[in-house]
Amino acid sequence: MRAMLSGLGLCLLALLITAAGGDARVAPVYAPVTAGTPIAFPRDHGAHPAFRTEWWYVTGWVQAEGGQPMGFQVTFFRTRPNVDQANPSAFAARQILFAHAALADPAVGKLLHDQRVARAGFGLAEASEADGDVVIDDWSLRRGGDDRWRSRAGGADFALDLTFAPTQAPLLQGQGGFSRKGPAAGQASHYYSLPQMAVSGSVTRGGKTQKVTGRAWLDREWSSTLLDPAAVGWDWAGINLADGSALTAFQVRDSGGKPVWAGGSWRRPGGQLTALGPGDVTFAPLRRWRSPRTRALYPVEQAITVKLPEGPRTLTLKPLFDDQELDSRAGGGPVYWEGAVSDGSARGYLELTGYFEKLTL
Repeated sequence: MRAMLSGLGLCLLALLITAAGGDARVAPVYAPVTAGTPIAFPRDHGAHPAFRTEWWYVTGWVQAEGGQPMGFQVTFFRTRPNVDQANPSAFAARQILFAHAALADPAVGKLLHDQRVARAGFGLAEASEADGDVVIDDWSLRRGGDDRWRSRAGGADFALDLTFAPTQAPLLQGQGGFSRKGPAAGQASHYYSLPQMAVSGSVTRGGKTQKVTGRAWLDREWSSTLLDPAAVGWDWAGINLADGSALTAFQVRDSGGKPVWAGGSWRRPGGQLTALGPGDVTFAPLRRWRSPRTRALYPVEQAITVKLPEGPRTLTLKPLFDDQELDSRAGGGPVYWEGAVSDGSARGYLELTGYFEKLTL
């Protein structure tokens, strides 16, 4: 019944989007990503509705006292669909919000996940433009006056009620927050991260609620033209190191698996930042896992090498467990692998898209 109602809701949403068009249709004009645009807080914690798409992406590791570590992710997306901008109806789907949440518990051996999707408006689904405050029904991600973020999300099999306290200043990716994603200047995003966030709160699974603590990473990106036409997907990693360092590494891949673009950053405990570009980041698959459901083959174990002024640094990332595939097609999203990974005391998340089919944003 839940799946049927979800399907009916998505069909209705599609009809509303289609109905928003007309003979005198006015297409949206999306804002471009431009170099030199300053990132300003708290404004840029909030939504940017003039751009085509954006996301608030939180990942991390948590652990109950005496328990084994678990991974989690909570992601809220906002997208501005190609609908008639002149339609005066309050039901016109000018902005769509959707969200994924997942718990990676080794005791289960596969992801527990759920999702939400809604047209923005009517007090049911909103993304504030003033500060970080995104809500869809009973799911939310909000930044409080104390600079702490809190998220509540979950489904029939799990629930997350977590607070994330920044321990470091925001990390502006690329050049002051302008992050290239391809060879053309327009293939870019505005992008910042909050690594090394202290996590506290609770995780509920199987009717049992546990108090947990841990470490998290928050990514904020907004863009209108993100990927090169040759790109089929990307590999991305955000890793918190035990000494307080933070590694961001990504590569955008073509159909042959070769990088169209690559980049990232390395920030040291004292705050010194090295921006990484093509030629500075190498992903080397060490082991692959094939999904028994989709048959997609993912490089779940990888060695990431980055070139730094003091010499190269390599992290060998191994998954908390293999089956961390997330199938979000029921909510109109893609199939991808998004999992908790570690190299000893270095812990974070690895995202692998475009291995099932070409990713379309």
